[in-house]
Amino acid sequence: MGSDCKHVLEHGADLLHLDVMDGHFVPNLTMGPALCASLRKALPDAYLDVHLMVTDPGQYVDSFAAAGANHFCFHVEAVSPTDIAALIARIRGKGMEAGLAINPPTDLSATEPFLHLPDLVLVMSVNPGFSGQSFIGSTLEKTRRIKPRLRRDQRLQMDGGVSPSNAREVRDAGCDVLVSASALFGRPREERGDVIAKLRG
Repeated sequence: MGSDCKHVLEHGADLLHLDVMDGHFVPNLTMGPALCASLRKALPDAYLDVHLMVTDPGQYVDSFAAAGANHFCFHVEAVSPTDIAALIARIRGKGMEAGLAINPPTDLSATEPFLHLPDLVLVMSVNPGFSGQSFIGSTLEKTRRIKPRLRRDQRLQMDGGVSPSNAREVRDAGCDVLVSASALFGRPREERGDVIAKLRG
């Protein structure tokens, strides 16, 4: 994994996006802080963007900070509205940037009171849990509505089914961070630089 990740960084990727799933908030289960720590050891200068698809993201803030994460993104669906601001402050207090994610079925109103708080807003373009799903085009409307409300120092990310075939549409909808898994790592090494170039436009 370290070798594959180093390869894409050397061929134009800006960061590594680590999906963390607890088998409860989403049906799949993936590795947690140990994976982050291993990648930090293998790639000391990489930006590690950790996406928590878990029921209680707050319990992982300390462990991912210790594991070397640069960015900690949690789901609006997983945290009480009264606790979101405090969790973002806690994440920043541990030296990480904070992100707020929203799932395709969730109405944008769930994030609207908090859009000014995170460093990054993540719009999921698939229902989270499994790689290789088809892109849900209707989610682009969320990014179009969110983008004008963000400051210049905030990022807008899209994750799920993003590939060279829809990357321009995603960028045009306001996203400046595109996450790609299967469309990138599913290709032979010699083709990955071209995939990254097409994603970036």
